[in-house]
Amino acid sequence: MKKFLSLFLSLTVALVLAACGTANDESNAGEEAADTTELVVGASNVPHAEILEEAKPLLAEKGIDLKIETFQDYILPNQALEAGDLDANYFQHIPYLELQIEEHGYDFANAGGIHIEPMGVYSKKYKSLDELPEGAHVIMSSSVAEHGRILSLLEKEGVITLKEGIDKVKATMEDIAENPKNIHFDTEYEASLLPQIFNNNEGDAVVINSNYAMDSGLNPLEDSIAIEGSESPYANLIVVNKGDENSEAIKTLVEVLRSKEIQDFILEEYKGAVVPVSE
Repeated sequence: MKKFLSLFLSLTVALVLAACGTANDESNAGEEAADTTELVVGASNVPHAEILEEAKPLLAEKGIDLKIETFQDYILPNQALEAGDLDANYFQHIPYLELQIEEHGYDFANAGGIHIEPMGVYSKKYKSLDELPEGAHVIMSSSVAEHGRILSLLEKEGVITLKEGIDKVKATMEDIAENPKNIHFDTEYEASLLPQIFNNNEGDAVVINSNYAMDSGLNPLEDSIAIEGSESPYANLIVVNKGDENSEAIKTLVEVLRSKEIQDFILEEYKGAVVPVSE
């Protein structure tokens, strides 16, 4: 009887201690969860989502659980941000953001620039823009926000001349003053389709955003026949709903993406096809 009572008491003590241990574990887990902030960011596959993946462990150290939602176009990420499905998105530059706000009334804010993706011109027929023939067919994005950027690149390369005194960031086809080779500019295509158009050998040259170029296996530095310099003002941004740019989680996200670790990753991974910025 004494042995049975001793065994009963031992089991009771063990169960109480186990229960206490479980309660403590649950309490600690609850505390850890309370200290972690989930941040959902929408991004283009390349390079944005890749850069965010690299930043994940650094953000985890700072209490941020980063969730990445990838998009194949430039329309849905802003719709998802406005709907509250995302905390931020990372794919667009200032001129595009400003045009989207103007056209759709988005109440967005720029939380900070992270990198530049130089715009490139690609051709399967010619090795330089100088070789383009009279009446050449150049295919480019239908996004009006990109036209000033593309036209500025073509002017710098001596293909066209823009009107004096205009804001080149906002330049349109109507702002072309001189087009000595009478080049035909085709602006009917969604930007994500341009790599396929290039691979189909359509047109004499195709102007492609670097994220889509890299996502399709092109190397902007090696495969383009002309490319923007690192002085390009088209930094890709972290964009949030207005007011959220002041949140600690968003500030931490921008800080990590601008850190030396991530800037070094961008330089090493993309070999100049993506250029980090710090402002």
